[in-house]
Amino acid sequence: MTSDPANRSGLTRTLGLAGLAATGICSMLGAAINVMPFTLSRSVPGIGPHVLGAYALAAVPALLAALAYASLGAAMPRAGGSYVYASRALSPFWGFAASFSQWFGLSIAIGVVSYLIVPFLRDFVLTLGMDGLAALLETGAVRLTISLAFLWTFVLVNIRGLKLYERTLLPMMALMFLLGGVVIVAGFAFDHADFAAALGSTGGGAVPATPETPLGLVPLLAASVLLFATFIGFDSIAQAGGEAKNPRRNIPLAIGIAIVSVGGFYMLFTAAVFHAVPWQYVAAEAQVRDVTAPGLLGVLLPPVGTAAIVLAAAVALINDLPAMLLAVSRLMFAWAEDGVFPRSAAAIHPRFATPWVAILASGGMATVGILGSHLAGDFFLGIDILVTSMLVNFGLMCLSVLWLPRRNPALAQRMTLLSPPVQRLVAGAGAALLGLFLVLHTVRDLNSEVPAWYFHSTWVWLLVMGVASSIFFTRYRRLRQRVDAEKLFSTLPPG
Repeated sequence: MTSDPANRSGLTRTLGLAGLAATGICSMLGAAINVMPFTLSRSVPGIGPHVLGAYALAAVPALLAALAYASLGAAMPRAGGSYVYASRALSPFWGFAASFSQWFGLSIAIGVVSYLIVPFLRDFVLTLGMDGLAALLETGAVRLTISLAFLWTFVLVNIRGLKLYERTLLPMMALMFLLGGVVIVAGFAFDHADFAAALGSTGGGAVPATPETPLGLVPLLAASVLLFATFIGFDSIAQAGGEAKNPRRNIPLAIGIAIVSVGGFYMLFTAAVFHAVPWQYVAAEAQVRDVTAPGLLGVLLPPVGTAAIVLAAAVALINDLPAMLLAVSRLMFAWAEDGVFPRSAAAIHPRFATPWVAILASGGMATVGILGSHLAGDFFLGIDILVTSMLVNFGLMCLSVLWLPRRNPALAQRMTLLSPPVQRLVAGAGAALLGLFLVLHTVRDLNSEVPAWYFHSTWVWLLVMGVASSIFFTRYRRLRQRVDAEKLFSTLPPG
């Protein structure tokens, strides 16, 4: 940090490469890997033998967006990265509006994740034969209480500072990979013949015959859009840019580590399950029930092995919370620091050097996500809103790489990760692919049959954008009366 107090944000650069990478990895690697590749056959018939291909296709726009984030993060390492990038490259409005929908979607997702932890804990104790405890975890009051306890424990961890944050996150990440490795080892240790024999011995019937599986390009793209949701999270590294040590080196490196390690884990994990379990069986089961990796491999594994897989999913969910809370709170902090949000949200804790008001406010919105999931009995709307928000956000990051040299040449000169021609190629391809994914996601959402309009994530997202626009224009009008807004948004915030 600079020695000039007037140029300090109040945050401290104490987050090292390991903590940055863990922030991205833990924000990405949740329980979705245990569910998404296997329930996909319900939404996209015929995808069965092509899941790995769809995963690889989903990784392409994610990788392009990651390169855009890495380029911008190295050039503008500040808290609330995506807001700062878009507000300096495109306009203050797009910076705030897009990041507000991102903040809303991620905060609701934090609540959804908190609410989903309990069923995984229930399944874990069930595999150990603790039926009474499992029944207790099924009760509404207990589930709600435990969900809130997990959320607010990590709110306090975030407020207490980055040292405690890293000491909490890194061991849990290691445990998550260790337990997830059980799936990979077990999956490659068995084959389809083993599964068929185990299924027959338990009275589960036979593996279905291979159906015809013609798959066109549009269904393949639709599957990739759904799987793209599992790559959301590496942007958390950029949001922590104001607290990163050696940010011009560590932010791009951490994003690369997160994308490569998580993407590799996804492919190994999915390949292992399909190596042991015939895709025909997965496709047939997905039509009649929710299919998960523990449920599929449970046919082959002893109870302790199944318990380890379920616990891995629970740990992955728990790991989401501190990393995602860090990300969303830094967005709010950055808005307040620029003056497009109430200044109180930029308050820094005098002892822990964390934006404690922004963390509490983000925890409050996540609480709404928990209560909404509990009352509605459904959480998929929140996930769809998040996917819409992140597709827009990632697309804007690619556009920011393209537009920054025109709007702010001085800041653009700091983008040295890629040569200018490669930057333009990556950003242009990323914007095009992400735009295509957004169109496919929106069409799928608007064509889905739901009880009321507000169950369409597109309309809810547009409503949120309307709220964001109202907040922005009200605050921006006042801001222009006090400061030179053009100058403010042509330079970086204190850092």
